[in-house]
Amino acid sequence: MTVETSNLKIKNWDAIKNPLYPAEGAGNQTFRFYNLLGVILGVPLFLIIFYRLSLWVYPFLLLPLGLIIFAGYFLRSSKYDSPFNNKVQLPGKRLEEYISIKDSSLAAYSGRNKIPMEIFFESYFDGKIDLCGDALEIFEARHDWASFEFTMGQLKYFLTQWIPETLVHSKKQDEDQVRDHYDRGDDFYAAFLGPRMIYTSGIISDNNKRETLEEIQDNKLKLVCERMRMKAGERHLDIGCGWGTLVAYAAKNYGVNSTGITLGRNQTEFGNNRIKEYGVNEQQARIVCMDYRDIPKRPRYHKITCLEMAEHVGVKLFTTFLEQVRDMLEDDGLFFLQIAGLRRTWQYEDFIWGLFMAKYIFPGADASCPLGWVIDKLEVSGFEIYSVDTIGVHYSGTIWRWYQNWLKNKDTITEKYGKRWYR
Repeated sequence: MTVETSNLKIKNWDAIKNPLYPAEGAGNQTFRFYNLLGVILGVPLFLIIFYRLSLWVYPFLLLPLGLIIFAGYFLRSSKYDSPFNNKVQLPGKRLEEYISIKDSSLAAYSGRNKIPMEIFFESYFDGKIDLCGDALEIFEARHDWASFEFTMGQLKYFLTQWIPETLVHSKKQDEDQVRDHYDRGDDFYAAFLGPRMIYTSGIISDNNKRETLEEIQDNKLKLVCERMRMKAGERHLDIGCGWGTLVAYAAKNYGVNSTGITLGRNQTEFGNNRIKEYGVNEQQARIVCMDYRDIPKRPRYHKITCLEMAEHVGVKLFTTFLEQVRDMLEDDGLFFLQIAGLRRTWQYEDFIWGLFMAKYIFPGADASCPLGWVIDKLEVSGFEIYSVDTIGVHYSGTIWRWYQNWLKNKDTITEKYGKRWYR
């Protein structure tokens, strides 16, 4: 049985790489929160009663036991829970048809015995596993050969690095993460981002047309400026401007006085050079290397944009950040926020990839939250929501084009930077 014969309707666009096996995994549909809460609260109480301890011991038992129970519950549930409503019939191939294992310590994973995704990618980075074909095609069928269960490696990373970093989000931490990551070399990013050097989702204008990466990124630049109703002479602030392409584009094509903020030194230099390349003088546009918390509050801005940077602000500081943005806006100003977040109907797979992204792709981006959470924070901070778009399919199309670029430049970049890069 194929997707076409499994009563599942899938997209068939020329604009994207259409999924062959859009399988659903276990997640919140089968997760029993109140069962977990009952165990976390009940076990310490049982121990107090059983050993006849004083009740004042309860809070001291609750935290360590609660963490152990929480971790154990997720480890068990992610391994044994079944998908809630999966209509996709997978190929049913042997694991060896997808990956080639070269290390004897991984010999247990063979045939139909799936390998946990975290063990797979760490082993792949270490050269213990090879892919038997195109990476994208193999990952389209990932549910056929990999399991999305939490491992001790991910649990260790979650407890010892992700949680501490989420709770801190100091200026020093954010600066170290950004510079250690985004200052590795512009050539690394140009290898897949292409000449626009935009590290956010593009916008597909026609589902039946295969636009280039440059075309969909130009679509996005135009959409942002049009949605923001940018006018000549207005003050525009782009927080987390990356390599400065939106700043240069807005200043050149809409006449705004545009300022971009980034912590990346390389991005700052690149962006200011890009502004010159666009024929815009430094009195009209500039990129400043600065923490967003240090942006001068006055004069206010008519338009503020923030494209996929707010995730790095973190859950802890998210509301404070939005209140800062609102204070920097003119009374009739507009704020454009583009954010990449997890879906509310989460699956264990989402958390597996979330931790992978935090470790290797977007360090410190713990505010990658569901849409409802983001909207709630915006409204609590005093914003009136004008419009909302979900652009997940557009992001899929963007990443597909990044992947095609990467394949063209893979050998050159891996020769210089290696297969594994980890801060």
